[in-house]
Amino acid sequence: MHFKTGHSSLRVAAAIGAFALVAGCSSIQNTRGYLVDEVLVAAVQPGLDNQESVRGTLGRPTLTSQFGDPVWYYISSRTNQRPFTTPRIATHSVLAVRFDEAGNVISADRTGMDKVVLLDPDSGKTPTLGRHRSLLEDLFGNIGTVGAPGVGGGGGGPG
Repeated sequence: MHFKTGHSSLRVAAAIGAFALVAGCSSIQNTRGYLVDEVLVAAVQPGLDNQESVRGTLGRPTLTSQFGDPVWYYISSRTNQRPFTTPRIATHSVLAVRFDEAGNVISADRTGMDKVVLLDPDSGKTPTLGRHRSLLEDLFGNIGTVGAPGVGGGGGGPG
């Protein structure tokens, strides 16, 4: 009988371990920015609403334009991440509410993943213009050039 109890506890431990493994491999979802409510977004109407009514309906914008026509941006993004991997964008939404000079809504446009750009840098180095110098050239390259006529701004004395 004692032998069967050992098998039973072994099965329970195996089941708990399998559950922990499956739970640990699940994806983590992270939502950032404005939480979109479709009913409220649909309530913003060009020609009827102004900045005050949009602020009352949607709340403060995530970003506002600094130049040109006034535009309020409501940005929302949801990422998924499996353990030990980098997060990947699952959904992305930008609501751009444009206003005229009087503060009335001109348009309310919504974009999504079609406007997201994923950048992939070439390497761990930053490309620069100019010469590629060795360590010794960096250390000793300026010897003789400091104070030479026509090079740098050397010497501040009377001349």
